[in-house]
Amino acid sequence: MRQILEAIQSGASGEEIGALPLPESYRGALVRRDEVGMFEGLDSSEKDPRKSLHVEDVPLPELAPDEAYVAVMASSINFNTVWTSIFEPLPTFGFLDRLGKESVWGARHALPYHVVGSDGAGVVLKVGSSVRNWKPGDKVVLHCNYVDDQDPSSHDDSMLAANQRIWGFETNFGGLADLTVVKANQLMPKPAHLTWEEAAVNALCNSTSYRMLVSHNGAGMKQGDSVLIWGASGGLGGYACQYVLNGGGTPVGVVSSPEKAALLNELGVEAVIDRKAAGYRFWSDEHTQDEGEWRRLGKDIRGLIGEDPQIVFEHPGRQTMGASVFVCARGGTIVTCAATSGFMIEYDNRHLWMKLKSIKSSHFANYREAWDANKLLAHGKIQPVLSAVHRLDDVGEAAYQVHHNLHEGKIGVLCLAPEEGLGIDDPEFRAKVGEDKITLFRRHGA
Repeated sequence: MRQILEAIQSGASGEEIGALPLPESYRGALVRRDEVGMFEGLDSSEKDPRKSLHVEDVPLPELAPDEAYVAVMASSINFNTVWTSIFEPLPTFGFLDRLGKESVWGARHALPYHVVGSDGAGVVLKVGSSVRNWKPGDKVVLHCNYVDDQDPSSHDDSMLAANQRIWGFETNFGGLADLTVVKANQLMPKPAHLTWEEAAVNALCNSTSYRMLVSHNGAGMKQGDSVLIWGASGGLGGYACQYVLNGGGTPVGVVSSPEKAALLNELGVEAVIDRKAAGYRFWSDEHTQDEGEWRRLGKDIRGLIGEDPQIVFEHPGRQTMGASVFVCARGGTIVTCAATSGFMIEYDNRHLWMKLKSIKSSHFANYREAWDANKLLAHGKIQPVLSAVHRLDDVGEAAYQVHHNLHEGKIGVLCLAPEEGLGIDDPEFRAKVGEDKITLFRRHGA
């Protein structure tokens, strides 16, 4: 891997990179099958990724015809990495075993370890015999939609494919490593004005937010729409705020501190609610929600923007869904992609059906959506939400920070890259976009 890194840093040609020998093994962040019971009996908050995530050398898997080897310069932490590391809601080895039964190539994934990570930026080292659009030396970012194009169910919207998976979560050989194996249709061009770590944090959350708000597969946001965004300074919310602003809408960001409110104000979000300062208690006890608190939130929103939100960008799940359904405007849409506070959702259905509201589900993005979201990054229309950077050897601490919501935006992880700030190929365009814009979340996260 040292020889590969030296070639990348020296600007070696694609032919030279393609001629390099590949290592027999590489470093990867992984969980072990024989440790899935290590947190048994503990509450979720007590489960510590620093104990379950290990950085070890693993064998290089064989390359399938439709795949590429990529040297991973940087990656990032997503909630699915946290879930994998604490073995919730269930261990991911079941996913790997099911993939292992599908084909000879799938069998590579069913191993005693799971290399995790669903984001990455790096350089193509070698491509399989059926790969047409990519070659060694290409600088790329990696999106996490892992889909079999031989399945007819994948050829309308690939997120509806019967065997759609998330790379690094439901497959092995993820991006938190010095090297990864991905399908060719996971590759996208790296934005040339971004560093490796800035480019690495976007694909999962940026693409998810794009599908939820912009795509016809999501809420189909239009100019003038007001959008309530939970966790507005987080990985998903930071992109969502930008899409609403870019699309001529009015974002209402919900955050948990004055510092996060100040970040949103600098981003351009004028209407911000500090939920901790407001002291909302949507649940009066474990089994009972408080409609009075829903009404108080709705009043606060109308006090800021003069109307109910046409769209609610929902991902906390159990803690907030009742309030989201209530405050959404008549005929509006609650679009949901996750449930970080709990999967078992409760809301008052009268406020949904009698006011003709809709709940729309959304899950990551198809290749076209991810590609279009990445193009907006490359054009400087959307900025990365990188707030902190760790090294691969410190991946457990990085996951711990996300698990306990001790961060803003996204946490990047340096893999093969030896230091921050590398990988910028278009400094002139970077200056045009503006350093302050690109590094907003990093400055606030420092």
